[in-house]
Amino acid sequence: MTAVPASFSPLRGLLRRLAHDSGYVLFSLPLAVIGFVLAVAGISLTAGLLVTTLGLPVLAGVLYAARGLADLERLRLPGVLGRPRVRPVYLTPQRGARFWRRVFTPMRDPQSWLDLLHAFIRLVVALPTFVLMLVWWALALAGPLYGAYDAAIPRGPDDQDLSQLLGMGDGTGARIALNTAIGLFALLTLPLMARALARIQAAVAYSLLTGVAEMRQRITTLEEQKRAAASAEASALRRLERDIHDGPQQRLVRLAMDLGRARQQLAADPEAARRTLDEAVAQTRETLDELRALSRGIAPPILVDRGLPSALAALAARALAPTELVVDDELGRAGGRLDPGLESTAYFVVAEALTNVAKHSRASACRVEVARKVGRLEITVGDDGIGGAHLAKGHGLSGIADRVRAVGGTLEVTSPAGGPTRIHAEVPW
Repeated sequence: MTAVPASFSPLRGLLRRLAHDSGYVLFSLPLAVIGFVLAVAGISLTAGLLVTTLGLPVLAGVLYAARGLADLERLRLPGVLGRPRVRPVYLTPQRGARFWRRVFTPMRDPQSWLDLLHAFIRLVVALPTFVLMLVWWALALAGPLYGAYDAAIPRGPDDQDLSQLLGMGDGTGARIALNTAIGLFALLTLPLMARALARIQAAVAYSLLTGVAEMRQRITTLEEQKRAAASAEASALRRLERDIHDGPQQRLVRLAMDLGRARQQLAADPEAARRTLDEAVAQTRETLDELRALSRGIAPPILVDRGLPSALAALAARALAPTELVVDDELGRAGGRLDPGLESTAYFVVAEALTNVAKHSRASACRVEVARKVGRLEITVGDDGIGGAHLAKGHGLSGIADRVRAVGGTLEVTSPAGGPTRIHAEVPW
């Protein structure tokens, strides 16, 4: 069996793209005619029946029909633009809504009117692009072979060829040379012309049918990220306030009381005062240890100074369950470090996940993987515990979800009853 040379792959890809772009442009005209006729007839019928109540249901039907044609066009767009299909979220009537409320629902949706506008404008764009596409294909197919059929073309005594008009002479050689050159030019530029015409049509369709929807989706995503960031920040502040109140604050109160008692005992019972001061020193050390632990929850110095791998190694060393750590070393080097906000998010995802392992999982082993892929950072924490972890509000993992959403990432938790548990986060960088 003879292998196909690798050099043919680009040519095959070019021909496939040419066929796709040409088909998109050529088939757009019939669809544009259908949409234009439907829109004109529907609007005309609506205007004629507007004096009665029948005009509004007809208009609603026209909007729904334009929506169907728009959905068909959205299916064709990804092949030209290379973008994923995005369908707008249309207004839908409520369950049990009455007839007239259902009639007015598409009229209250701005995207429905953009679909109808596209049905009108599409023909204006599809017609000239269709003609140019046909002309270019005709020139590309017939031009290079012009010499084979030149003699068969009938000519009158007063006919003038293009070569004569351009001052190239009236001979057969000049005529064949010019037409063949035009054909070769059309053949060589056919892929570029097909791509340009397809992009023009697709750009118009995209701006009306998908662009607004993507903008709304982006706004919705940004709002969700903002709410997630606010929620994560509020949760962190509440946890910090609780930890300070329950830990260092209580120890500082006791320290003040011990120092006051030692001052009273100093003259009457120096030995008791010494024991009280020893207890106060122990309280001071414990308070410092708790403050260090709290500071790690705010901004661990090792993360700022040495980077994410070192900070995660410190976390893994303090974990109650034996933890295997796999981290991309480039994340700790000067040229490979991430944005500080992203480093902080990755650190807290792992820290909260390990805390969840220590408190709830009863795991005997844990594995943490942090890898940088193209355009994203992947964080995976798995354990062999009893499972049952979930993202319900009030649990530690909900804080992870808020932090990940705040930076535009996603979080997936797989934790069936009986285990194992796998927490996987992806954040863009």
